[in-house]
Amino acid sequence: MTHLIVVLYCPTRSSVDARPMIDLRSSNSSASGKGPRRQLSVGFVLIPNFTLIAFSAIVDLLRLAADEGDRSRPERCSWSILAPDLNPVTASCGLQVLPWETFSKPERFDYIVVIGGLIDRNTTYHPKTLEFLRDAAAKGVSIAGVCTGSFALVEAKLMSGRRCCVSWYHFQDLVERYGDIIPVADQLFVEDGKFVTCAGGLAALDLGAWMVERHLGPGHAQKSLHIMVTDTARPAAGAQPQPPSVGMVDDPRVRRAMLQIEQNLSTPQKVDDIAHSVGLSKRQLERIFRKMVGKSIQEFSRDLRVFYGLWLLASSDKTITAVATESGFSDISHFNRLFRATFGCAPSTLRREGPVAMKLAIHRWQAAQSNTMSDLHIAAAKTLADRNAVTGKPNIADVSIALARPPVPEIDLETLGFLQRERRPYF
Repeated sequence: MTHLIVVLYCPTRSSVDARPMIDLRSSNSSASGKGPRRQLSVGFVLIPNFTLIAFSAIVDLLRLAADEGDRSRPERCSWSILAPDLNPVTASCGLQVLPWETFSKPERFDYIVVIGGLIDRNTTYHPKTLEFLRDAAAKGVSIAGVCTGSFALVEAKLMSGRRCCVSWYHFQDLVERYGDIIPVADQLFVEDGKFVTCAGGLAALDLGAWMVERHLGPGHAQKSLHIMVTDTARPAAGAQPQPPSVGMVDDPRVRRAMLQIEQNLSTPQKVDDIAHSVGLSKRQLERIFRKMVGKSIQEFSRDLRVFYGLWLLASSDKTITAVATESGFSDISHFNRLFRATFGCAPSTLRREGPVAMKLAIHRWQAAQSNTMSDLHIAAAKTLADRNAVTGKPNIADVSIALARPPVPEIDLETLGFLQRERRPYF
C-alpha cells in the first residue's frame, strides 16, 4: 500500500509582511455593509461531496486578484463560505471545510457560487439551501452552479427552459433527472441571464477568471493566472474534452467501460480489470461490448490511443517517442506500426505534411471503416443464405434485399465522426 504525505507550507508573518495578519472571516464583514464594499464579492455554497478542485480554483484566483502580488488580503474581492449550519462540509476527497456563516442576505454578494460533486440516486439538497438560492434569484443576485452544483439550481426550480452546462461525465445524469432544461456538454461554462453553469474541474478556473475580468478588469485576471502558473483563461465556449461514442451506447456497463478506457489512455487497463469494475466477467463484457460498439475492447482502445497520438502530433511539439508513451504504447516501434497501419504513413511524415494531410488521412480511415462494415454486412447475408440452404428453408428474397443494400455511409467528420464526438481540438 502506498501512502502519500502532503506538506502544506504556511509562511510566518515575518516572511510575508510585518503588518498584523488579517482574519479573512472578519474581513468579509465588508460584504455585509460594515466596511467599504469590494469590487467583487462571492458567497460559496458547498454541497456535501463537492469537488475540492472546483472550489479551490475559484477561491484561490479571487485571493490572488484581491491584493497586490501574493499578499492575500481581501481588498478588491471578498468571499465567504455559506451553509445551512456551521457543521463541516466534506469534499469528495474526504477533506472537510468549516462554513463561515449561515445563510442570510444573499444581496450582499455579486455571485452565489454553488459547488457540487459526487451524486447518486439518493442525493438530496437541504431545504434551506434551495430556499436560499430562490431568495438570491428573487433579489437579482447572479448564481453560478459548478460541477453538479447546477443540479441544485435545477432542484430549486430556477433553470426551467434555460441552458445548463454540465460535464460530459454527468450529462446522462442531468438528462435522466430533469427534462425541463437545455443540457449543454460541449462548453466549459454557459451564461443564461443571471445564471451561470460550469462543467467543473479546471473549467472552474476559467469561470473564476471570467468573473474577475468582468468586475476588476483583464489585468487582475491575467495577473492571478500567471501566479497560478498558467498562461490564459479559456473562453466559455471552449470545448470540453469528451470520450467518443459514449453517448451513442445505451448499455450503462459498456458506457462505463468506454469511459474507463478513455480516462486511462496513457496506462491502458487490462480487460479483466475493466470487466470486474463494471460487474461483468471478461467474456460477458467482450461479447456485449462488441455487440454495442461494433468492435472489440482492444480495437476500441487501440483506435482511441492512435487518434490521441495523432492529436498530440498536431497540437504539441512533443517528440514522437513522448507521443507514443503518452498514448499508452510500450515502445515507439509499436506506435509507428499501428500508426502506419491506420493512416498509411509514418507519424513523422504526417506531422511534416501538416493538418491538411492529417484530415485527409482521417477521411481515408473513415472510408475504410465504412467499407469494412459493408463487407461484414455482405458476408453476414451470404452466411444467412448458406444457413437457409442447409436447413431447406432458403429465403432468396430476404438475401437479395440484404445484398442490395447500399454500403454503410461514410461517417460525417463534422457531426457524428470520431473526432467530433471525442471533442478534442484536433485541428
